[in-house]
Amino acid sequence: MTDSTVTVIHSARLVSAGETLPDAWLRFEGDRVVERGIGEAWRDGAGVASGDATVTDASGRILVPGFIDLHCHGAGGAAAEDGERAIETMLDVHSSHGTTRTVCSLVSAPIEALVPRLEAISRVAAGDSRVLGAHLEGPFLDEAFRGAHDPAVLRAADGAAIEALLDASAGMLRQVTLAPEHDRGFAATRRLTEAGVAVAVGHTGADYATASAAFDAGASLLTHAFNGMRGIHHRQPGPVVAAMHAPHVTLELIADGVHVHPDVVRLAFQGAPGRVALITDAMAATGAPDGEYDLGSLTVEVRDGVARVAGTDTIAGSTLTQDVALRRAVHDSGIPFEVAVAALTSVPAAAVGRAGDLGRLEAGYAADAVLLGDDLTVEAVWGGGIRRA
Repeated sequence: MTDSTVTVIHSARLVSAGETLPDAWLRFEGDRVVERGIGEAWRDGAGVASGDATVTDASGRILVPGFIDLHCHGAGGAAAEDGERAIETMLDVHSSHGTTRTVCSLVSAPIEALVPRLEAISRVAAGDSRVLGAHLEGPFLDEAFRGAHDPAVLRAADGAAIEALLDASAGMLRQVTLAPEHDRGFAATRRLTEAGVAVAVGHTGADYATASAAFDAGASLLTHAFNGMRGIHHRQPGPVVAAMHAPHVTLELIADGVHVHPDVVRLAFQGAPGRVALITDAMAATGAPDGEYDLGSLTVEVRDGVARVAGTDTIAGSTLTQDVALRRAVHDSGIPFEVAVAALTSVPAAAVGRAGDLGRLEAGYAADAVLLGDDLTVEAVWGGGIRRA
């Protein structure tokens, strides 16, 4: 890993915000993009002739904004529940696959256990720009649609619990997944939204009408669409169609070939254009060998890269990385490349209120970029102007 005050990347096919620029160049100063252009004008920038700038020749390869993951539990044998060092481990694994900003996700647990975990994420976020904040995936979930969450810790979203979690996060709580149909679900949605937290409908038994009402009350995300919820029926469309119908709602999607069929991935992009965010929902086994792992209080068995609650057929997160999600979306589901890139960059940035400084390669935005080969494998990563891979 190297750091430089001035970084120039030139001769790239730059893809950002739905447009492609051939023979493009980008200039970072510190942790910001300060200029971009086409052709040879990069040579005239300060520091290039003197040799003080770090210069990378992209040689016609693809340059995209750094990937943003709204929903990530772990990697490298480490989980967000395991403390500050573990969080850094998971970030390092995902950084090497192009993810430059992450919302660290916590599975359901008692409030007294979630408080110190939120505090740890906030401490890491204060010193590491890769952390956008925390995501509570529970414990305010529906038991029948709980997936890989311990039923013993599920509970109502009462006011005292919500306030304790908001206080512990020190302003770094970005997202809460809840089942709105349960007691106090709508009151919690309104309180969290007022506090600037994105509320996600998920692990829910809600029907179309209830999910629509939750979106009307301020919920703005759908947690891993199609998973942990009712499916689409021609007379009972369920929460996925409700989310498609609500223009302010972003649909999370796990494009790993396991959670959602490739043709259904395409259906989601068609049903909610510009509002699909590709996530990993990655757990500790990501970037690590098959075997047994902990996911909160549950034991997970990973076989051939697929994670399931031990002794069951219940999927327990994924071992996905975002570069693989990009390739699967493009190659398996036929999603146009520019659209798939947006689903990893500008769409998730907007979902957590960071559309003004993340997710694009333009002047004033964060110096987060990924250099891809023609086969869409990651060849270099910059995060906050720092070369990370």
